[in-house]
Amino acid sequence: MSNTAQLDQWQKITTVDEIPVLGSRVIEAPAGQIAIFRNSEDEVFAVLDKCPHKGGPLSQGIVHGKSVTCPLHSWNIDLSTGCAVAPDEGCAKSFAVKVESGVVWLSREELQATHG
Repeated sequence: MSNTAQLDQWQKITTVDEIPVLGSRVIEAPAGQIAIFRNSEDEVFAVLDKCPHKGGPLSQGIVHGKSVTCPLHSWNIDLSTGCAVAPDEGCAKSFAVKVESGVVWLSREELQATHG
């Protein structure tokens, strides 16, 4: 597979520097509003900006480690899976992320999936 074919699978979204440390940036996609998070280790995660509990805006939550705490009811969501941390249950859709040379890429196929 050529590099061009591989790049076609990914869509450039932003740069790591444009996402606040311990914060997020929201983008609009056919899949819905997606929150792109950056933790203190400069790891980047992408999750649908909707808590699985009551639909709270995860992008406005507090980032700690590899989790975010929903601002509505303090559910902790694992950013790598989108799933609530026990004892809470439920998952927000997570998206594949690739970071190369400070540029954040998301899976084109996942971005184009219509929100259902």
